[in-house]
Amino acid sequence: MNLKTARTVTGHKSGLGKPSKMPGYSTSLPASACKVGAKLAKVAGSVCADCYAMKGHYTFPSVREGLGKRLAALHDPQWIEGMITLVGHYTDTSDPYFRIHDSGDFQSVEHVLQWIEVARALPWVNMWAPSREVAMVKMARAMAGDWPSNLVVRISAPMVGKALDMSGPTSSVDAAGGNQCPAPTQGNECGDCRACWDPNVYRVNYHKH
Repeated sequence: MNLKTARTVTGHKSGLGKPSKMPGYSTSLPASACKVGAKLAKVAGSVCADCYAMKGHYTFPSVREGLGKRLAALHDPQWIEGMITLVGHYTDTSDPYFRIHDSGDFQSVEHVLQWIEVARALPWVNMWAPSREVAMVKMARAMAGDWPSNLVVRISAPMVGKALDMSGPTSSVDAAGGNQCPAPTQGNECGDCRACWDPNVYRVNYHKH
């Protein structure tokens, strides 16, 4: 599939996102479409109560339009092939890291399975998805069989200051223990840290911002 078609079928008119903080590229969806996150946004003390993706430039009409197109594109039968093309094209082979959803979250079990197919097709790209959709991810794991080793879905604790007691990669915000995110001490950038993408790092603890 050529890049023009890939951008069209995935809703990425201008290509993939490029967060300044971290290595590689990313994709995003509207935070307002989060299933669990939209509910947590109304809960005081939750990690979604002051969501960065619900303010600032995310509120600009052009940005909202782009996010909406990417959400609608999930139902395109060519979405998987298109995303494989985009991620494979943009990812630097010398530092092959990609973030799934710098805003937004999985929309369904089928959506998780779509990303599993993308990861399987690009085994050389390390992919990380933060998520609060525990039920979706568990069901997708059961349905998928062998989980691709290059895909890390890190389940996020819902409340600030609390960690999750569960198997598999997780994350927390301002909770004791865990692998402390170094970004606040190095210009709010990942630098050479790749803990979020590492399936052997049980928990990454971020600082509220």
